[in-house]
Amino acid sequence: MTLSSCTPRFTQSLSLRACFSIGLSLFASAAWALDPLSFARYDQVRTSALHLDLQADFQKKSLRGSAQLQLNWLDDKARDVVLDTRDLKVDAVQMQDAQGKWKNVKFAMGAVDAEKGQALTITLPSQAKQIKITYQTSPKASALQWLTPAQTMSGKRPYMFSQSQTIHARSWVPIQDTPAVRFTYSANVKTPAGLRAVMSAENDAKGDGKGGWKFTMPQAIPAYLLAIAIGEIEVRQLGPRTAVYAEPQRIQAAEYEFADTEKMIDAASSLYGPYRWGRYDMLVLPPSFPIGGMENPRLTFLTPTMIAGDRSLVDLIAHELAHSWSGNLATNSTWKHFWLNEGFTTYVTSRIIEEIYGSEIALMNLQLEQQELFDSLVAIPLNKQGLITRDADENPNDTYTDDGLVYPKGAWFLHTLEQRAGRAVFDPFLRSWFDQHAFQSVDTAQFLTFLKLHLLSKNPAIMSDAELDEWIYGSGVPSSAKRAQSPRLAALDQAKMAWLEGKLPSQDLAMKNWNATESMYFLNYINNKANAKQLQELDAIFHLGKTQNKEIAFRFYLASINANYTANQADLEGFLMSVGRKKFVLPLYTALLKNTATQSWARQVYSKAKERYHPETQAGVNKILKASEK
Repeated sequence: MTLSSCTPRFTQSLSLRACFSIGLSLFASAAWALDPLSFARYDQVRTSALHLDLQADFQKKSLRGSAQLQLNWLDDKARDVVLDTRDLKVDAVQMQDAQGKWKNVKFAMGAVDAEKGQALTITLPSQAKQIKITYQTSPKASALQWLTPAQTMSGKRPYMFSQSQTIHARSWVPIQDTPAVRFTYSANVKTPAGLRAVMSAENDAKGDGKGGWKFTMPQAIPAYLLAIAIGEIEVRQLGPRTAVYAEPQRIQAAEYEFADTEKMIDAASSLYGPYRWGRYDMLVLPPSFPIGGMENPRLTFLTPTMIAGDRSLVDLIAHELAHSWSGNLATNSTWKHFWLNEGFTTYVTSRIIEEIYGSEIALMNLQLEQQELFDSLVAIPLNKQGLITRDADENPNDTYTDDGLVYPKGAWFLHTLEQRAGRAVFDPFLRSWFDQHAFQSVDTAQFLTFLKLHLLSKNPAIMSDAELDEWIYGSGVPSSAKRAQSPRLAALDQAKMAWLEGKLPSQDLAMKNWNATESMYFLNYINNKANAKQLQELDAIFHLGKTQNKEIAFRFYLASINANYTANQADLEGFLMSVGRKKFVLPLYTALLKNTATQSWARQVYSKAKERYHPETQAGVNKILKASEK
């Protein structure tokens, strides 16, 4: 898109003010700023391909080997290549000359930045097409968690997995660690005998690892989607383009839980265009995985907490699959524009769920999602309640708020556009956004330009400039937003209030007939309202403290803590010892440490559970502990 788009044939349906706004947006995108969370000068040279040759050493908790980068030079005068690293030991750097020979070149490690790590500056005598960095990772690599055998299901062999988002890829690969740079990659990974390596690439389900596990990723991805795992891992085929990988003791349950994955791909493809990644495989990680899922292309990483035994939490799979269009295909160019990944994906997830499980289920999930958004606003400063901020500093901690807001608020914005435009208009619009920006990195200005030109200019009544500005930059949710209203959830309103007031006995609640969303809706409402006796009755009748559905168990434990119901502390301790997902662990410790009666007990549990948690989860709990001491 260029400024010449604002010509007379366009301005017949586009106001001069809108046209001027589009021009400014195009100028802003053209004059993009470098990612402040990366040392890389990707305005001068960009990585176009990567090859990794690595050996996993579980005793030293380290990956060692080499990273070979293919370079695309953009500045004729440039001779330096600047890469992002964190806690890497770089042994040598070489360049390939015109004759194909490798020669040592000068390199220097910059000063340590607490957040960004260290810049690796490589000085070349000429603009080489290939460079190779020989290095090894630190046992403290922020992207890697090395599990002892005791932390796995079998208790026999160790396990390792990565989590590169947002800027942790640099702790295991010297790379331009910014979503603005995309590259293809290949790898050869050597592991101890009996351990399988998998990556966010083409995985050979029938491979034996002799000579190393070999991988190829033909589609270009940003560094945060680099992913690796090594351990006792089995695989089961689900369909012609889907499979699930998991520890042997979990593989059967995972195979059952993910049976509808092929249907989800078909549903998403019918709405938003062809699936462009070849295969969609999934890896169920050990419990210490700190998040629900990570959308690594070709191999989504998933928390085991979503395995409920009844497929009641498969919306998580739908969410990670949706990233195959929003996020992986059209990627935020810097983390300031994170809502373009997650807000879009949350919206697409809702549409996939509706296609597979019907509008009733999708509407229930949407109402719960919106209610939890409103609940989260209480703890979020007003200046951090926009989808993005106007701040120049693009530190993620300063320019977008926590995930609890950008996911549902971004989705709500898109639902609003869809409701007003109608699906016959909005669906082709959104599909064209993905089609025209496939395998590109994008920012908010680009989307707003696209929105105004391809939707709002043709249908100006859909949303005014003032309301659009309120959605993107404003606090809270605009008053014009239409809230989802599920008849099934509305039917619970009378029961939940009657139960709280003691007018409806616990044994008369129809909770056994509710689905997971209905149970979560009920537990959200009674949190901080129900007393210990009421929760004890619920536990005795419905065994909520022992449910396999971790979303329900979490909400019940949170309500228990806030009501001083302590009879289920043994179950709660088991939960905290076996679940490492931050979404559950951090709120539970926060509640426990706010309650003077449970502070000491919480610290005792954490002292035992700490080694089972991912470093990100540990850091979160440590922060809560420090705050409680003050």
